[in-house]
Amino acid sequence: MLTNNVERILIDEEKLMNRIREMGRQITEDYRGKDLVLICILKGAVIFASDLAREIKLPLAMDFMAVSSYGSSTKSSGVVRILKDLDQEIEGRHVLIVEDIVDSGLTLHYLTENLMTRKPASLKICTCLDKPERRVTPVKIDYVGFNIPDEFVIGYGLDYAEEYRNLPFIGVLSKDAYKK
Repeated sequence: MLTNNVERILIDEEKLMNRIREMGRQITEDYRGKDLVLICILKGAVIFASDLAREIKLPLAMDFMAVSSYGSSTKSSGVVRILKDLDQEIEGRHVLIVEDIVDSGLTLHYLTENLMTRKPASLKICTCLDKPERRVTPVKIDYVGFNIPDEFVIGYGLDYAEEYRNLPFIGVLSKDAYKK
């Protein structure tokens, strides 16, 4: 399933699924006997969070937040807005934020500060993709699927202008797609 706007496949479906299984095993081990809540950051992390949740062999709750710092651009604006907040209380619970990608760190820094005011027992971060060279604000990421170079990626939940989320792989978006 290639489109004209995929420059190349960065991480194929098999490699993605293998790494998610590994992460699920580690998270299962780390959270055994704890009241775990996965907080999926919408919209991008929904596919990753769903696959990851199935690989965590523990009872867990899932909740969702929608935050925005991109709009339809390929660069973070740096301004974070909460578009949808949690439905559940997290006080005293072990919270794992599940993100699709971490680049500048601004969104996650804001989010972790916000969630810590709600007094969780613990708060950790899990991301499918990390772009450490783009980091502006330090963020401790506890579980990383893949470190990737500073390229605009799409697929497996990641979008450009709300398209390409359904690609079963992580691909690099062709520069022609957003220079129009």
